[in-house]
Amino acid sequence: MNETRIQQLNEMQSALSLEFKNIDLLNQSLTHTSYAYELSSDRNNGGILQNERMEFLGDVVLGLIVSEYIYQKYPDYMEGDLAKIRAKVVSRPILAKRAKHLELGKYLLLGKGEEITEGRHRHSILADTMEALIGAIYLDSGLEKSRYFILAQFEEEIEKITDNVHVQDYKTDFQEWTQKKFKTLPFYKVINREGPDHERIFEIAVMVKGETYGIGKGGSKKEAEQRAAYFALQHAKERVKSEK
Repeated sequence: MNETRIQQLNEMQSALSLEFKNIDLLNQSLTHTSYAYELSSDRNNGGILQNERMEFLGDVVLGLIVSEYIYQKYPDYMEGDLAKIRAKVVSRPILAKRAKHLELGKYLLLGKGEEITEGRHRHSILADTMEALIGAIYLDSGLEKSRYFILAQFEEEIEKITDNVHVQDYKTDFQEWTQKKFKTLPFYKVINREGPDHERIFEIAVMVKGETYGIGKGGSKKEAEQRAAYFALQHAKERVKSEK
């Protein structure tokens, strides 16, 4: 790595408030496969490290941190709702958007072909580079530094996405089903409480005409009721199938 490249990477670190112990990892995260191949004497890359493996690692770290964050922030959301939010947050459009915001394209090492076709601004390349950068931060500084960087870049995106993603209201869905099927409303009953006051777990059953259709647990009555309604809907679907 020459002095000019080191200066570029130091400029980037300063702009992004990063501090790599091993600057080679940062450089690798910004090295596209096209650059490595063009400078290699054979198809084994000739010892030039590119960022594909880092993309893989960064994708895993990003998914973990985003999953952890939304799991803790939205305790009443069901698994399917959390999955919808995560999928949108870690999608290529959002990754490319954040990469553009950080001007990662400016520091990319690209092959001549990609340079000519404006690969520096291509969403797919920028998204992959964002993942590779996250992978490099993880390798260099561990999970906590990765978490700090990811949340600094994606927390606002998570909030926007959560506001726009339809979170299914299983209680309403089940109520509509019982009204249509039985002309009555479901009844929710607390059947158990566990744990100390600050970590209370509620267990709630949802009943229709005295029959239990679903049981759910949660850190709040609202969460437990939603889970009970979710399982009740599954039970109702199976019941409909068996009646056919």
